[in-house]
Amino acid sequence: MATKVERKPARGEKPLRRVNAIRGLHGVRVVSLRGRPKLELRDRLHLTREEFGRLVDVSVRTIAKVESDNAKAEGLRRVYLEVKRLCDSLAEVVDDSNLGEWFFTPNKGFGGSKPIEIIERGEIDRLWGMVYRLRSGVPG
Repeated sequence: MATKVERKPARGEKPLRRVNAIRGLHGVRVVSLRGRPKLELRDRLHLTREEFGRLVDVSVRTIAKVESDNAKAEGLRRVYLEVKRLCDSLAEVVDDSNLGEWFFTPNKGFGGSKPIEIIERGEIDRLWGMVYRLRSGVPG
């Protein structure tokens, strides 16, 4: 990420803050679509704020704040990046245009549970296991 530091602080001065040159914080990127800011991953998955909030375990209000002024993105960063990595890996084995819908569709491989329910139960490692098996060709 590009950063800019004006000058080294003089003796006794507080250090200058780094200014992000792009709109985003450590991988949590906000894009502008028709003049409306939106989290890049939420846009990619075509999810509502409510659906995306379930996926990354944050409130709709938090998502709205991040999209309007992403100064509060730090609290969202860890889980956002984990879900983004999962989506990038899933895109290798699931059609990327249907990925958002896939999270909310019952899956026989998970006993009829939806992948979003697996994530909400804290079992995201089961999804990673599925990705591994699909990549390696190991039968389920």
